[in-house]
Amino acid sequence: MNRTDRLYAMVEELRACAPRRLAARELAARYEVSVRTIERDISALQQAGVPIFADVGRGGGYTLDKSRTLPPLNFTPAEAVAVAITLSRAGGSPYSRAARTALHKIVAAMSADDGASARELAARIRFLAPAGNDDPASVPAVLEEAVLARRVVRLTYVDRAGTETERDVEPVTFTASGKGWYLTAWCRMRGGCRVFRTDRVRRAALLEETAPDRSSEAMHSDIPADYVVRPLEFV
Repeated sequence: MNRTDRLYAMVEELRACAPRRLAARELAARYEVSVRTIERDISALQQAGVPIFADVGRGGGYTLDKSRTLPPLNFTPAEAVAVAITLSRAGGSPYSRAARTALHKIVAAMSADDGASARELAARIRFLAPAGNDDPASVPAVLEEAVLARRVVRLTYVDRAGTETERDVEPVTFTASGKGWYLTAWCRMRGGCRVFRTDRVRRAALLEETAPDRSSEAMHSDIPADYVVRPLEFV
Protein backbone atom coordinates (compact mmCIF):
# COMPACT_ATOMS: atom_id res chain seq x y z
CA MET A 1 0.00 0.00 0.00
CA ASN A 2 1.41 3.38 -0.97
CA ARG A 3 1.44 6.31 1.45
CA THR A 4 -1.54 8.11 -0.08
CA ASP A 5 -3.73 5.01 0.18
CA ARG A 6 -2.49 4.41 3.73
CA LEU A 7 -3.35 7.95 4.84
CA TYR A 8 -6.83 7.65 3.40
CA ALA A 9 -7.35 4.23 5.00
CA MET A 10 -6.14 5.50 8.39
CA VAL A 11 -8.61 8.38 8.35
CA GLU A 12 -11.48 6.03 7.50
CA GLU A 13 -10.44 3.54 10.16
CA LEU A 14 -10.17 6.22 12.85
CA ARG A 15 -13.59 7.57 11.80
CA ALA A 16 -15.16 4.11 11.99
CA CYS A 17 -13.66 3.38 15.42
CA ALA A 18 -14.37 6.77 17.02
CA PRO A 19 -14.62 7.54 19.86
CA ARG A 20 -12.47 4.47 20.64
CA ARG A 21 -8.74 5.14 20.42
CA LEU A 22 -6.28 3.20 18.32
CA ALA A 23 -2.68 2.88 19.48
CA ALA A 24 0.18 3.60 17.10
CA ARG A 25 1.40 0.01 17.43
CA GLU A 26 -2.05 -1.28 16.35
CA LEU A 27 -1.99 0.88 13.25
CA ALA A 28 1.63 -0.05 12.54
CA ALA A 29 0.81 -3.77 12.67
CA ARG A 30 -2.26 -3.32 10.48
CA TYR A 31 -0.44 -1.42 7.74
CA GLU A 32 2.87 -3.28 8.12
CA VAL A 33 4.96 -0.19 8.80
CA SER A 34 6.91 1.08 11.79
CA VAL A 35 5.40 2.96 14.70
CA ARG A 36 7.57 5.93 13.70
CA THR A 37 6.00 5.90 10.23
CA ILE A 38 2.52 5.95 11.76
CA GLU A 39 3.50 8.90 13.95
CA ARG A 40 4.76 10.80 10.89
CA ASP A 41 1.55 9.97 8.99
CA ILE A 42 -0.63 11.18 11.87
CA SER A 43 1.39 14.38 12.09
CA ALA A 44 0.94 14.99 8.34
CA LEU A 45 -2.82 14.48 8.61
CA GLN A 46 -3.06 16.85 11.58
CA GLN A 47 -1.11 19.52 9.69
CA ALA A 48 -3.53 19.10 6.78
CA GLY A 49 -6.41 19.92 9.13
CA VAL A 50 -7.75 16.45 9.94
CA PRO A 51 -9.02 16.64 13.56
CA ILE A 52 -7.06 13.73 15.02
CA PHE A 53 -6.38 13.83 18.76
CA ALA A 54 -3.65 11.93 20.60
CA ASP A 55 -3.40 10.71 24.18
CA VAL A 56 -0.02 9.65 25.51
CA GLY A 57 0.75 7.03 28.09
CA ARG A 58 -0.66 3.60 28.84
CA GLY A 59 -4.02 3.09 27.18
CA GLY A 60 -3.49 6.15 24.96
CA GLY A 61 -3.84 6.36 21.22
CA TYR A 62 -5.38 8.30 18.39
CA THR A 63 -9.00 9.25 17.86
CA LEU A 64 -10.85 11.37 15.33
CA ASP A 65 -13.66 13.88 15.90
CA LYS A 66 -16.39 12.51 13.62
CA SER A 67 -18.45 15.69 13.92
CA ARG A 68 -15.68 17.70 12.21
CA THR A 69 -14.83 15.38 9.33
CA LEU A 70 -16.36 14.47 6.02
CA PRO A 71 -17.39 10.97 4.96
CA PRO A 72 -16.14 9.75 1.56
CA LEU A 73 -17.30 12.31 -1.03
CA ASN A 74 -18.72 11.59 -4.44
CA PHE A 75 -16.66 14.33 -6.10
CA THR A 76 -15.51 13.22 -9.53
CA PRO A 77 -11.82 13.77 -10.30
CA ALA A 78 -12.82 16.58 -12.70
CA GLU A 79 -14.92 18.28 -9.99
CA ALA A 80 -12.06 18.08 -7.51
CA VAL A 81 -9.66 19.60 -10.07
CA ALA A 82 -12.20 22.37 -10.82
CA VAL A 83 -12.27 23.21 -7.09
CA ALA A 84 -8.45 23.14 -7.00
CA ILE A 85 -8.24 25.55 -9.96
CA THR A 86 -10.61 27.97 -8.24
CA LEU A 87 -8.75 27.77 -4.93
CA SER A 88 -5.41 28.24 -6.68
CA ARG A 89 -6.61 31.71 -7.64
CA ALA A 90 -7.18 32.57 -3.98
CA GLY A 91 -3.60 33.68 -3.36
CA GLY A 92 -3.54 37.12 -1.73
CA SER A 93 -7.21 36.86 -0.77
CA PRO A 94 -8.65 36.55 2.73
CA TYR A 95 -8.62 32.99 4.03
CA SER A 96 -6.21 31.79 1.33
CA ARG A 97 -4.56 29.51 3.90
CA ALA A 98 -7.97 28.10 4.80
CA ALA A 99 -8.54 27.46 1.08
CA ARG A 100 -5.47 25.22 0.97
CA THR A 101 -6.52 23.19 4.01
CA ALA A 102 -10.05 22.89 2.59
CA LEU A 103 -8.63 21.36 -0.57
CA HIS A 104 -6.55 18.88 1.47
CA LYS A 105 -9.71 17.81 3.30
CA ILE A 106 -11.67 17.35 0.07
CA VAL A 107 -9.02 15.14 -1.50
CA ALA A 108 -8.47 13.18 1.73
CA ALA A 109 -12.20 12.43 1.93
CA MET A 110 -12.40 11.09 -1.65
CA SER A 111 -11.99 7.42 -2.38
CA ALA A 112 -8.40 6.32 -2.94
CA ASP A 113 -8.96 5.67 -6.67
CA ASP A 114 -10.74 8.98 -7.29
CA GLY A 115 -8.14 10.86 -5.27
CA ALA A 116 -5.35 9.32 -7.35
CA SER A 117 -7.20 10.15 -10.59
CA ALA A 118 -7.70 13.74 -9.41
CA ARG A 119 -3.99 14.10 -8.70
CA GLU A 120 -3.10 12.65 -12.09
CA LEU A 121 -5.47 15.06 -13.84
CA ALA A 122 -4.16 18.01 -11.78
CA ALA A 123 -0.63 17.18 -12.93
CA ARG A 124 -1.78 18.03 -16.48
CA ILE A 125 -2.99 21.53 -15.57
CA ARG A 126 -0.55 24.39 -16.02
CA PHE A 127 -0.58 28.13 -15.23
CA LEU A 128 1.44 30.59 -17.30
CA ALA A 129 2.91 33.58 -15.46
CA PRO A 130 5.72 36.05 -16.18
CA ALA A 131 9.11 34.89 -14.90
CA GLY A 132 9.89 36.28 -11.47
CA ASN A 133 6.25 37.20 -10.82
CA ASP A 134 5.83 36.08 -7.23
CA ASP A 135 2.48 35.15 -5.76
CA PRO A 136 0.66 38.15 -4.26
CA ALA A 137 1.30 38.75 -0.60
CA SER A 138 -1.15 36.93 1.60
CA VAL A 139 -3.59 38.92 3.67
CA PRO A 140 -2.30 38.97 7.26
CA ALA A 141 -4.01 36.30 9.32
CA VAL A 142 -4.83 38.89 11.98
CA LEU A 143 -7.12 40.73 9.54
CA GLU A 144 -8.94 37.49 8.77
CA GLU A 145 -9.46 36.91 12.49
CA ALA A 146 -10.55 40.53 13.04
CA VAL A 147 -13.37 40.24 10.49
CA LEU A 148 -14.36 36.77 11.67
CA ALA A 149 -14.46 37.67 15.37
CA ARG A 150 -15.55 41.33 14.94
CA ARG A 151 -12.58 42.61 16.92
CA VAL A 152 -10.99 46.04 16.79
CA VAL A 153 -7.60 45.89 15.08
CA ARG A 154 -4.63 48.29 15.22
CA LEU A 155 -3.14 48.85 11.76
CA THR A 156 0.11 50.30 10.57
CA TYR A 157 -0.86 51.44 7.09
CA VAL A 158 0.93 53.07 4.17
CA ASP A 159 -1.25 55.17 1.87
CA ARG A 160 -0.74 55.81 -1.84
CA ALA A 161 1.54 58.77 -1.07
CA GLY A 162 3.80 56.57 1.06
CA THR A 163 2.72 58.11 4.37
CA GLU A 164 2.68 55.62 7.24
CA THR A 165 0.08 55.94 9.99
CA GLU A 166 -1.08 53.84 12.93
CA ARG A 167 -4.79 53.68 13.61
CA ASP A 168 -7.45 51.58 15.34
CA VAL A 169 -10.21 50.39 13.03
CA GLU A 170 -13.46 48.45 13.36
CA PRO A 171 -13.45 45.88 10.52
CA VAL A 172 -16.68 45.27 8.63
CA THR A 173 -16.06 43.56 5.27
CA PHE A 174 -13.46 42.35 2.83
CA THR A 175 -14.10 43.62 -0.69
CA ALA A 176 -12.48 42.44 -3.91
CA SER A 177 -11.98 44.29 -7.19
CA GLY A 178 -9.83 43.78 -10.22
CA LYS A 179 -7.02 45.64 -8.45
CA GLY A 180 -6.91 43.44 -5.35
CA TRP A 181 -8.46 43.02 -1.91
CA TYR A 182 -9.58 45.74 0.49
CA LEU A 183 -10.58 45.91 4.14
CA THR A 184 -13.60 48.15 4.67
CA ALA A 185 -13.65 49.46 8.22
CA TRP A 186 -14.67 52.30 10.50
CA CYS A 187 -11.50 54.31 11.14
CA ARG A 188 -11.41 55.81 14.64
CA MET A 189 -8.62 58.19 13.70
CA ARG A 190 -10.62 59.71 10.83
CA GLY A 191 -14.04 59.23 12.42
CA GLY A 192 -15.56 57.62 9.35
CA CYS A 193 -15.62 54.74 6.90
CA ARG A 194 -12.31 54.01 5.19
CA VAL A 195 -11.13 51.41 2.69
CA PHE A 196 -7.65 49.94 3.19
CA ARG A 197 -5.75 48.00 0.56
CA THR A 198 -4.64 44.84 2.30
CA ASP A 199 -1.26 44.81 0.57
CA ARG A 200 -0.49 48.20 2.15
CA VAL A 201 -1.03 46.95 5.70
CA ARG A 202 2.46 46.69 7.20
CA ARG A 203 1.50 45.48 10.68
CA ALA A 204 -1.75 44.49 12.37
CA ALA A 205 -2.50 43.69 16.00
CA LEU A 206 -5.79 42.27 17.23
CA LEU A 207 -7.15 44.16 20.25
CA GLU A 208 -9.35 42.75 23.01
CA GLU A 209 -12.24 45.09 22.27
CA THR A 210 -15.26 43.80 20.33
CA ALA A 211 -16.13 46.06 17.39
CA PRO A 212 -19.64 47.58 17.22
CA ASP A 213 -22.02 45.93 14.76
CA ARG A 214 -22.06 48.14 11.66
CA SER A 215 -24.14 47.69 8.51
CA SER A 216 -22.06 46.49 5.57
CA GLU A 217 -24.49 48.22 3.17
CA ALA A 218 -23.79 51.59 4.78
CA MET A 219 -20.05 51.04 4.39
CA HIS A 220 -20.43 50.76 0.60
CA SER A 221 -22.59 53.83 0.09
CA ASP A 222 -19.96 55.71 -1.94
CA ILE A 223 -19.15 53.15 -4.66
CA PRO A 224 -18.99 54.41 -8.28
CA ALA A 225 -22.31 54.48 -10.12
CA ASP A 226 -21.11 51.92 -12.69
CA TYR A 227 -20.21 49.34 -10.00
CA VAL A 228 -22.30 47.03 -7.87
CA VAL A 229 -21.37 45.16 -4.70
CA ARG A 230 -22.19 41.47 -4.73
CA PRO A 231 -21.97 39.25 -1.64
CA LEU A 232 -20.18 35.91 -1.72
CA GLU A 233 -22.64 33.10 -2.32
CA PHE A 234 -22.31 29.36 -1.73
CA VAL A 235 -24.73 28.39 -4.51
